[in-house]
Amino acid sequence: MMISIDDVHEAAARIKGMVRHTPMMAADNQKDRLPGGADLMLKLELLQVTGSFKARGATNKLLSLSKDAISRGIVAASGGNHGLATARAGFLSGVPVDIFLPDNATPSKIAKLKEWNARIHVVGSVWHEANAAALELVEKTGAAYFHPFADPMVVAGQGTVALEILEQMPDVDTVLIAMGGGGLISGVATALRALKPGVRIIGIEAEGCPVLLRALEAGENRGLDRVTTSVATMACARTEDSIFDIVKATVDQIVLVSDDEMRAAAKWLWFEMGLAADLSGAAAIAALRERRIEISDGERICAIICGAGPDAL
Repeated sequence: MMISIDDVHEAAARIKGMVRHTPMMAADNQKDRLPGGADLMLKLELLQVTGSFKARGATNKLLSLSKDAISRGIVAASGGNHGLATARAGFLSGVPVDIFLPDNATPSKIAKLKEWNARIHVVGSVWHEANAAALELVEKTGAAYFHPFADPMVVAGQGTVALEILEQMPDVDTVLIAMGGGGLISGVATALRALKPGVRIIGIEAEGCPVLLRALEAGENRGLDRVTTSVATMACARTEDSIFDIVKATVDQIVLVSDDEMRAAAKWLWFEMGLAADLSGAAAIAALRERRIEISDGERICAIICGAGPDAL
């Protein structure tokens, strides 16, 4: 196993005061009601520093390193949100940051990266192509590399979301989690299985990038030949073996939603809740709106609204 619950608790102590303890709100008083009779709560990670849960993992990674380890700068490849979190880490530590992005990264995230003083490189059409270029720069310069999902420190940082969910919603029955490379669901699921083993954990992938669903169906960590989703934060053609192993051991179900369904869900979140979520942040709501998940009357559901963006505006 990549991480343990002890690693998540250590991450929570390490990043305390450096990231936000995000609120939870009830999805009530809806005009366009979601299907089913569930009691839905939204975990608002779109209000996190830099606009997503990624700040937790990148900050934990930063604080685990010595000054010498980051003295030659920091490099990451990202669909956008991890890049923002890593850029903030560089800003806090006063070292240069190079962020490699695929060409479907949203203009709003690129603009925010510039605000964090990151050096931006657009390479390829999907994450793994941008990541190959990032690793080349690390090899040349000796900069510190911040992997968006396959680094134990990053995954442990993401797992701190689960600690807050259990504090805010101790009677939770089901947690809905958007998936790209699988770092968030791996950290959250590790913590939930340790602290509340009976909770149902459901991942949501883009129809155009069902990387973990197809790997689980095959029984091994296979990559995809083609990625067609336009959602850069959910476009990972192959995850790491360690992430696959965690998901296989901890996640109850993975469902798929289309880009258009996520876009409609983002508009729903804006109209009904006043929340400006990016498309990955709206994935859990899309799964509920499209009835991809079977729910029971009175089921206590937590949907992680994992990222901010102007997609619905």
